[in-house]
Amino acid sequence: MDHLLGRRVQLVQFIRGYRAAVDPVLLAAAVPAEPGQRVLDLGLGAGAAGLCLAARVPGLGLVGVERDAGAAALARVNAGLAGAALTVVETDVGARLQGPDDPRAEPFDHVLTNPPFLEEVRADPPPDPGRRAAHVEDGIGLGAWIAAGLKRLKPGGSFTIVMRADRLAEILTALAGPAGDIRVLPVHTVGDGRPAGRVIVQARKGRRAPLTLLAPLVLAGEGRDWTPPVRAVLEDAAPLSLATPSRG
Repeated sequence: MDHLLGRRVQLVQFIRGYRAAVDPVLLAAAVPAEPGQRVLDLGLGAGAAGLCLAARVPGLGLVGVERDAGAAALARVNAGLAGAALTVVETDVGARLQGPDDPRAEPFDHVLTNPPFLEEVRADPPPDPGRRAAHVEDGIGLGAWIAAGLKRLKPGGSFTIVMRADRLAEILTALAGPAGDIRVLPVHTVGDGRPAGRVIVQARKGRRAPLTLLAPLVLAGEGRDWTPPVRAVLEDAAPLSLATPSRG
């Protein structure tokens, strides 16, 4: 049993294979959701991101899409532990709706996603099936993944993604046209001058405002202790606002 957000979220995860760490917690903190809104988590996994969001914002209508039956089962267990109203849909991210009763049929206020980081054609896949499914694209590329999320959004709804920084150009290409008011948050492991390893990108469907490159978020300082804004997110369930420059 793992614990997130200062033990607010209990998470049962696979002993071997992919295990949620910092990325989904930061992703959830960046979603500007409000009580009563509908949220879609694309690539739910064991539910880390969606359940962290639900712990911070009560009363959400949360739906998660996950094609792996084992991960989907864990997400249901974790939702029960959290007392969260999570509907799990076992299907591919890009799958068509299955009629008006499909929980994805009504548009969402927010979509969040932590998709596989590695392109299928370039990856050296991990031997473990769970890690391979979590880290390597299989049948749906990043552009199609983003398009699937945007399709489920209401006009003006937010789309938030965490991804390797070297794939930022692909993200911006996929968002161009359908979305705007794009905000890019570079995420650095430490503030040692090296390039960012991750980015959190948020956009609004149908908006036309220009892109904003935010001040970077640095995860750890000297001694590898969490920086104050990151500690506030990881331990106190604080939001990570992309409306103003970040510090760290």
